[in-house]
Amino acid sequence: MNFKVHTRPAKPGPERLVSILLAPHVTEKTTQGMQMHNQYTFRVRRDAARHEVRAAVELMFGVQVATVRVVNEPGKARRFGKTPGRTQDWKKAYVRLADGHAIDYEAAAAKA
Repeated sequence: MNFKVHTRPAKPGPERLVSILLAPHVTEKTTQGMQMHNQYTFRVRRDAARHEVRAAVELMFGVQVATVRVVNEPGKARRFGKTPGRTQDWKKAYVRLADGHAIDYEAAAAKA
């Protein structure tokens, strides 16, 4: 018989989780999401999976995550002088926290 065996992904180690989140992504749209829906947005590594983003946020900020949505953002066409080029593709994650939880970026930066 020829069939696939689905295995559960290995639990990432703490050194991998610390490198998953690159930076908070703060815009007018994400600020509105923070205020209305308790949703935070982060730039993440391009090879990051949804379960890794969830574990990284819970580890680094000590909060409980309700949902994670991951979006691949394509790079844009740009000119560098006369040379046409492209910016890098990147990935962002929308993280909704459980009720009663919040992230304080200033306190997290002071702790690190």
